[in-house]
Amino acid sequence: MIWSESRRPFADFAPPLLAGGAALFAFILLGDAPFPRASAMAAVIALIGLTLRPMGAALSVAGALALAFSPSFWAQTGGAPEVPTLIELIAGGALPLILIALVALPAQMVIPIIGACAAAAALIEPPLIAAQSLRVTTLLAAWLLFLLTEALILTDIRPDAALLTGRQPYRRDHIPLIALILLLGILNDPLFALMSPGVLLGIWLTRRALHPLSWLALIGVSVYGAAQVVQTYVDAGWWIVDADRAAALSRHIPFLIADGFREPARWLGLFDLIIRQFTPFGALLGLIGLVRLARWHPPIGVVTMLAYGAYAAFGLMYFGEDAVTLLLPLLMIQVLWMTYAAYAFGQWLQKTFRMAEPQLVLWFAPALFVLLPIALLMRIVGVL
Repeated sequence: MIWSESRRPFADFAPPLLAGGAALFAFILLGDAPFPRASAMAAVIALIGLTLRPMGAALSVAGALALAFSPSFWAQTGGAPEVPTLIELIAGGALPLILIALVALPAQMVIPIIGACAAAAALIEPPLIAAQSLRVTTLLAAWLLFLLTEALILTDIRPDAALLTGRQPYRRDHIPLIALILLLGILNDPLFALMSPGVLLGIWLTRRALHPLSWLALIGVSVYGAAQVVQTYVDAGWWIVDADRAAALSRHIPFLIADGFREPARWLGLFDLIIRQFTPFGALLGLIGLVRLARWHPPIGVVTMLAYGAYAAFGLMYFGEDAVTLLLPLLMIQVLWMTYAAYAFGQWLQKTFRMAEPQLVLWFAPALFVLLPIALLMRIVGVL
């Protein structure tokens, strides 16, 4: 069962924690990542696993690890090995558990905790608005994706959908926490504003009656983020440069170029990015998953597609070398679509082969899907 208003069974947390723990060991042992960084990355994987949890324990672990072993996410590992202090060990080891605990608490308790942590971070390392921490961005993006999908699942319950069988009606108030995470994400990195269209649409699709001032505040934060994106990534000289000419320069251009939309090579490069992360099989799964979501759960399909499209548009026009890293939220959504495709395939198998061995049919789709993170891991260690 999905989480209720007051408490969540341990069975909901075990798979995400398993995925986060496995990723933590891989980041440290295989990736030589410093412990604090590895712990923050593992926390992202745990949150993604929690987002995928309604699709089944095995699929949530496999999907989260597929993100962990993707080249762009794995590229955050490495660096000179550091001997962590006792405080770093305690804080790093507790981070995934703390985040999962915050997910389980009511929003009335979580919002003051997050606000206090943000204020402390701003005092320790000011200014927060210029931090642009990749770890903070990925953590907030994963948390925001979880909150949006949970809110949309529980406000659009389909009685004939196996995904929602036995689920609790929508009682949790996600909106204030979603708004806070959006604000903190934009303050940390203006590019987080690319999530704003999906967030605004997602809140509207929850059919939650908001005060006009609340909508005005949300739109104001989004506009502020968009203005900061323009200020950071738009240069008048580069904006009008021909995309072919910019590509021929073979240099780092950390600005947007409007002509990137019309350049076929940019589109091919974006498709190649997805294939390089998750193989052609994963790219195909993502497309199938989006199609099935659009059919069986349109709100999640539309919201994730809008957020995905915003990051894809940025990827088409941005000519910086760090584009792959900046597009990590896009890869999180890709993993969601891929996992839903595997889930839909499993549901089809169960309906088609009802007279077959139930356990064999139940585990067939997860067994196939788990081959993807295994293949990605084998590629990392040099076996493939």
